Amino acid sequence: MISPQDSLRVSVLSEALPYIQRFAGRRVVVKYGGSAMAHQELRDAVFRDLALLACVGVQPVVVHGGGPEINHWLSRLAIEPHFIDGLRVTDADTMDVVEMVLVGRVNKQIVNGLNRLGGKAVGLSGCDGGLVEARTWGDGSHGLVGDVAAVHPEVLTPLLENGYIPVISSVAPNPQGQSHNINADTVAGELAASLQAEKLILLTDTPGILRERTDPSSLLRQLSLSEARELIASGLVNGGMTPKTECCIRALAQGVGAAHIVDGRVPHALLLEVFTDAGIGTMVLGSSLPGHG
Repeated sequence: MISPQDSLRVSVLSEALPYIQRFAGRRVVVKYGGSAMAHQELRDAVFRDLALLACVGVQPVVVHGGGPEINHWLSRLAIEPHFIDGLRVTDADTMDVVEMVLVGRVNKQIVNGLNRLGGKAVGLSGCDGGLVEARTWGDGSHGLVGDVAAVHPEVLTPLLENGYIPVISSVAPNPQGQSHNINADTVAGELAASLQAEKLILLTDTPGILRERTDPSSLLRQLSLSEARELIASGLVNGGMTPKTECCIRALAQGVGAAHIVDGRVPHALLLEVFTDAGIGTMVLGSSLPGHG
């Protein structure tokens, strides 16, 4: 007798097959952070998802930040935070900690986790191979906070073609060699555009874009590029969701196939979003192509 659990497994595999065939050889950029980074069970689920994507021929690229870890080490080193209009000022001492934590600690924790669970991961920062070039954000009043001036993804091509998973921390130098701390969503979006990725996936701590901010059942599952712009203009998308949605819009405008805002607190959120008919988050499309995935 075939158990219901076995039947369910076969059904899931059958549903995933068209997506596996469609995305084999395609690039998917994943911004990894939030609760999915904070809890061991969720970390392992993300790492397994990424390893599986690579195993079936998808070419995942991971971009990460690490705000809580940075805050922890700043506190331990008695470096007092300074803020302007609610945004952290990154002076030289703070930047040293940011670079040590993101490049030397968080990045290697992700690489080790992926390798432990069957992936072949390689850790990089924006500095490596001239991957990302930074410019100072805004008027410079926030110090060494950066924006993306250019992306040169050539260093990633041989890694992806040989089945490695690049894991990239959101630190990059300006033309003078001064490291800057860049928002990881921004790096992921610009990297996805430069790679002409099939998908950009932002793992967040919300179900996606909600029509009613406190009602998960009001999730907007699919949006066009113009609809996403209208939601920002109307104020329906606001607060911390605004820069994430803007990041998706910029990536789509530069040729990325689809952008997803997904709840990283859900185990195996990546596989659910990529390999199932319904998905679990909000998908923003650059064209009117129907359907999920």
